[in-house]
Amino acid sequence: MFGTRSTTSRTPRRRTGARAALLAVPLAVAGVLGAAAAPAQAVTPDHGTSPASLTCQGKGVDPAAEARHRAEIFIQAPLRTVWDLQTDVEGWPSWQKPAAPMTVKRLDSGPLRKHSRFRATIHLPSNPPLPPPAVVITSTVRQLQYGKCIRWTGPADGAGFHIDGIHVWNFIKVPGGILVRTEESHTGPQADPNSDMGLETWLNDLKTAAESVPRN
Repeated sequence: MFGTRSTTSRTPRRRTGARAALLAVPLAVAGVLGAAAAPAQAVTPDHGTSPASLTCQGKGVDPAAEARHRAEIFIQAPLRTVWDLQTDVEGWPSWQKPAAPMTVKRLDSGPLRKHSRFRATIHLPSNPPLPPPAVVITSTVRQLQYGKCIRWTGPADGAGFHIDGIHVWNFIKVPGGILVRTEESHTGPQADPNSDMGLETWLNDLKTAAESVPRN
C-alpha cells in the first residue's frame, strides 16, 4: 500500500459530450469537481481492511450516485494538527493548490460543528468559454465527531451547471500518525463517474501542510 490510495465507482449515464468534459475543471479545494492526482508522497502502512463505505455517525455518501470516489493517505503529524487544518475551512486557500482562483467563507461563526455552513467560490478560466465563469459550492455540515469524522453536503451551482455532493472524512490514529480517509458522491447533470473529484490532490496538500507544522 503506497502513498494515496483511491477507488472510483462508476454508474452508466448519458454523456453530454465536449461540454461535460470541459466542466470537469480542477476544483480540489471544493471537493466537488475533478482534479489530477498529485504525486504520492509517502508509504502508507497497512492498517487492515478498509470499510466498504465511509460513514460519520452512521451516515455516508449516496450509494446510488452517478459518481463516487474514495481515497486515503497516511500523515505523520498529530491528530490535532490535521484536524485543525481540515476544519479551518477559510484557511484552505493558504495550503491547498487549486488550479483556479477561489475563496472560502464561513456562513456562521465559531468552531466547525454540526449545522455549520460555508461557501466556496471558484473562478474558472474564461478560455475556453464553455464552462461557467464561476461555480459556487454551499456546504452544510450534517455530522461531526471531534477528531474522528466529518460529513457535509451541498450543491455546486454555475451557469448551466449543477451537482449535488456528499463528502465524508474519517481520521484514524495509527502508529506514527493519522490515517485520513475520504469518500465523495456526486449526483446531477454534470456528475462525472470518471472524475477523481480532486481527493488525491486534497489529501496530498493536507499531508504536506500538516507535516510542515513544527511540533512542540
